[in-house]
Amino acid sequence: MSAHQAEDGLSHHRPVAGTRRRRDPTEGNARLTASTAAVLFVLLAAEGVTILQVRRLITPHVFIGMLLVPPILLKMGSTIWKFARYYSGSPAYRRKGPPLLVLRVLGPFVVVLTLTVVASGIALLLAPLSSRSTLLLVHKASFILWLGVMTLHVLGHLVDTASLAPRDWLHHTRRQVDGAGARQWAISASIVLGLILAVVVVPRVGPWIAAGPVVHQ
Repeated sequence: MSAHQAEDGLSHHRPVAGTRRRRDPTEGNARLTASTAAVLFVLLAAEGVTILQVRRLITPHVFIGMLLVPPILLKMGSTIWKFARYYSGSPAYRRKGPPLLVLRVLGPFVVVLTLTVVASGIALLLAPLSSRSTLLLVHKASFILWLGVMTLHVLGHLVDTASLAPRDWLHHTRRQVDGAGARQWAISASIVLGLILAVVVVPRVGPWIAAGPVVHQ
């Protein structure tokens, strides 16, 4: 085999220019959002299991709920950043285009209902006994609405999430776009902060149960 043939053969195994590391803010943002969404999907599934027996599983319910908070805020931040860049006229985000109209309409409802569910759950644990009935009603009602909206939201983004979420974690794709390490650290840090928050808050569950009636299913 000649040197030219050998070089030509090797070229088939080299990454083409379009797959080499590049600075692509839209792809980076999409990867961060999708990876965080995958983490949230797993944690929310675990939280859903505790809801089935919430009186018996109130401690893990609270633990997972607190663990969810930082990843939720991270995903909201990445999503809001994307919309802000698009509507402020960023060329890269403009070229990529907006999500489907139905997903844009659902977006604000997802944010508001998610914050309401989380905030009412935390307030329910920390607020005085006299406020429990009201907060519990808000928590349950917002959760029911959130579940419906979130189901549509997840189905609408399922294909993109499945495609994008692994890219920063697989060897052959993580180096294609700058910032994979920073995105990995952001997600890892959100989980660590969630664990710290959970460890700090969970000891309040015992006194909370002792102070009044346990949450009813």
